Amino acid sequence: MDRTLTEKHRESPLATPTTLSSNATTDIAGALTALLADVFALYLKTKNFHWHMSGPHFRDYHLMLDEQGEQIFAMTDDVAERARKIGGTTIRSIGHISRVQRLLDNDAPFVTPKDMLAELRNDNLMLVSLLKETHELCDEHGDIATASLIENWVDEAERRAWFLFESTRDAN
Repeated sequence: MDRTLTEKHRESPLATPTTLSSNATTDIAGALTALLADVFALYLKTKNFHWHMSGPHFRDYHLMLDEQGEQIFAMTDDVAERARKIGGTTIRSIGHISRVQRLLDNDAPFVTPKDMLAELRNDNLMLVSLLKETHELCDEHGDIATASLIENWVDEAERRAWFLFESTRDAN
């Protein structure tokens, strides 16, 4: 009897209560899942460059990327939980991330420090664009809670991009 009940629960859909329409839930949860994949991709690239940093500014860049990685990783739970709160589902595996992510990985054996920082700056700016697209979708569906979270994430990504930009400027 317990096995039958367990199997029924496994097959039953998640029925999270929400005030959003089913179309809104589908659209926004899908957008959040794509964002989550991008955030994980950006997190791993940031940590990759943190681990493989070299050169005369090693310590400064290493510490900055560690701090940025922590901030990016902190977003993951909030993004995933928001998708669940509105009645959707989200990322289930690394394979799922690789199928959905829009930000590109960097598997190069060596990247110069300046190129690392420039690539991360561009990725953070791309994330800002993707976040703004999702914000517009939230506005269309009247999801002010998700839109509010996104506004904070935009500010954080813009700050990271600014720090990365300033770190790549040549001294005068």
